[in-house]
Amino acid sequence: MRSVEAGSLVIPALHQASSEQARFFDYRSAANPQQSGLISPVPYRSFSPDFFDQSGCEVLPLDLSEELGCTGPATGPALCANFVRLDCGDQRTSAVATSQLFFVTRGEGETQACGQTFQWSKGDLLVLPAGGDAIHTSHEKAGLYWVHDAPLLRYLGVEPTQARFEPSFYSHRDSKRHLEAIANSPTGARANRVSVLLGNSHFPQTRTITHTLWAMLGILPAGQSQRPHRHQSIALDFAVDCQPGCYTMIGTKLDDNGMIIHGHREDWVPGAAFVTPPGYWHSHHNESGADAYVLPIQDAGLHTYLRTLDIAFSGVN
Repeated sequence: MRSVEAGSLVIPALHQASSEQARFFDYRSAANPQQSGLISPVPYRSFSPDFFDQSGCEVLPLDLSEELGCTGPATGPALCANFVRLDCGDQRTSAVATSQLFFVTRGEGETQACGQTFQWSKGDLLVLPAGGDAIHTSHEKAGLYWVHDAPLLRYLGVEPTQARFEPSFYSHRDSKRHLEAIANSPTGARANRVSVLLGNSHFPQTRTITHTLWAMLGILPAGQSQRPHRHQSIALDFAVDCQPGCYTMIGTKLDDNGMIIHGHREDWVPGAAFVTPPGYWHSHHNESGADAYVLPIQDAGLHTYLRTLDIAFSGVN
């Protein structure tokens, strides 16, 4: 780079703008890159809970980055889900993320993060903001389902500079109490979906658990089915409790009655996680003799703020 003297100042010459990376495309071939095969769709995938039965403290990323064509680990374009196993010891978790969610799948223990200590047991949920490096401890076998938005930040090439909310704890007792109140209400008894959304007072517009994450605890009563619905956010579903005969149908087409045809069936297993791709119709079915519970985690906090969630239900309840 050449410099030019101006009096006593030395002014560096500017680089010539480069057009080496510039490209030009016909709109018809580039406007829908997934349809054109330029970008891969989010795949169906389920993850067995057998990991939690093994020995030792360990983190297992539920990594689909190779199928997604992105830098991993990532379970979706914007989110990464993980299984965390505790076995009478400590396990550290760290992510360059704005939001981290931990759901206790089994056991009891504590988490130290953000200068605080959180005591937890099965069914509790903890959400940490940026800078939420944590140390989890259990004196028996325990498991956590950990979801964060590091893949989104990695794609944007950014790091968080501030915490957008304070650490938040959602006890299983409180979540179950609110869910039961909804289920027992006059409107809840007739609803296609009986669920409680977990929110945060910092996000009154989106009513989501963080500004990027969305979380819901839902009950699927014995012998019932929920009609298909879809949304543009990915769903990282976790089967909290269920008996054989519970499953989700996922597909892109509906019949004349508004039910999914030629779909993919995902059978629920307690402690397992599975991916529902964005934009796909999905319905939940309980053909067992016991109520079932599911916890979907989505990037719907971000989609709701962008006004792109576009949630829709087939037919009328």
